Amino acid sequence: MHQPHFLLSAAARSLSLREAFALTDEQAFALFGEVRWGHDADPVCPSCGVAEQHWFLASRQQWRCRACGHTFSVTSGTLFAAHKLPLQVYLAAIAIYTNAVKGLSALQLARDLDVQYKTAFVLMHKLRASLLVHRDETPLAGAVQMDGCYTGGSLKPANRAQERVDRRLAEHRNPDRRCILVMRETFPADDLAQRIGGQRTLAFVVPNENQTDVGALAARFIAPGTTISADESDAYDLLHGRYPMRRVNHSQEYRAADGTTINQGESYFSRFRRMEIGQHHHFGLTYLSNYANEVAYREDTRREPNGAIFRDILSKCAHTRPQWPWCGYWQQRNVHRAERLAA
Repeated sequence: MHQPHFLLSAAARSLSLREAFALTDEQAFALFGEVRWGHDADPVCPSCGVAEQHWFLASRQQWRCRACGHTFSVTSGTLFAAHKLPLQVYLAAIAIYTNAVKGLSALQLARDLDVQYKTAFVLMHKLRASLLVHRDETPLAGAVQMDGCYTGGSLKPANRAQERVDRRLAEHRNPDRRCILVMRETFPADDLAQRIGGQRTLAFVVPNENQTDVGALAARFIAPGTTISADESDAYDLLHGRYPMRRVNHSQEYRAADGTTINQGESYFSRFRRMEIGQHHHFGLTYLSNYANEVAYREDTRREPNGAIFRDILSKCAHTRPQWPWCGYWQQRNVHRAERLAA
């Protein structure tokens, strides 16, 4: 009997926006505390780290530490420290963010929550920052597919044909052009239950697809003995001396005679393009790595129930320290922030 796709099953829908918006103040408070410290666990003072039944100030919904006297709330020392909106709004934002599997624009979130664009913009970048902080960077193993795609810095061709330039040449490229290099660990061939697709993805921003960056990133994030599949680009040629390599020449075929493909890398780029073109329209260089990692996270959780993804993102936020670039962002937005290049 034909099995329906997971996303069409009831198991994929374990959270609804209706539930998120229906949370009371007490329920939102309890949920955040449970995710941060555990069910029925004592709160932990973010100042001294003591876990105890601290004095609870009910009128302020805060605790006073029995050890050091520090007063803290359920969000103190987390990504949502010093928050100004009710907790329900942040939980609803995470639920909306979870369900937007191909990305979400800050303008849309602002309309859904009835908040200013500036508020939605910073909130979404805080969520992306938490995903990057807690990214699993242990070396990939088994079988890995590598590929790169270019984004940003597009050059519009001139109106008249005789005035157009060859945009493939380096001297005619926009300096904002960057390469997203992706590594995807695939499921083992003998794992019939999870045979198709990638199980863990790491994405990096590099200036271009080159041997230096590819070699450095492979040495750091791919375990020795891993079989690497790549296309015909010479950026991967030096990996033959360190890893078992499989190559496919895309100028001749999409799938090699021995079955070699890099389709999991292409799947990542497909979602990335839909986020870029369909939702955000433009990625700034400063936080391009955050967007790239968000796509990797969405690819890796594509077959997880949305309720599990919601709790995972909420847990990451609850265990992420305040991110200084987003504290008073609009008051210090002219401060120079360097882009994050992987190598």
